[in-house]
Amino acid sequence: MENKINFTIPEEVATNVSASLAEISTSLLPYLIALTPEERRAVPKMSDKTSPFVEKCMAYAQSAPEFAPPYMDVEGLKTDMAVYNKLIPLLRQVTRILNGLDDTIMQAGAESYVASLAYYNSVKQAAKMDIPGAKGIAEDLRKRFVKAPEKEAVEE
Repeated sequence: MENKINFTIPEEVATNVSASLAEISTSLLPYLIALTPEERRAVPKMSDKTSPFVEKCMAYAQSAPEFAPPYMDVEGLKTDMAVYNKLIPLLRQVTRILNGLDDTIMQAGAESYVASLAYYNSVKQAAKMDIPGAKGIAEDLRKRFVKAPEKEAVEE
């Protein structure tokens, strides 16, 4: 496996990023909501193709309000779109960072795991050859690969 993670992250960088993220979180928190999984599935989704349609409808609703149904809140539509338009660029920035974090963590984990497997296999070989100290390490590391016993079916 190619070693792509051949750097360290200075503690100062991690501390600064963490503080910046805390500041961002604190700033945005009053303006963020939480949806339940059911709500996320049920809510109509805005997309790049839908956004121009909504913008057009909003413009028409303001210029020709006589066609808006009485239950429609035109000002609410305007406010909702303003929030959407402010947050979508932030989401894109955060998504780019999230993808980079996820990829880097995945690669660092993979490299760590592959190196650990190489060490474990070497220790197992050393234990087979009765090299002092290897057996205890191999037995300790073997615990990672022990399968949990399957639960027996409960008879009624």
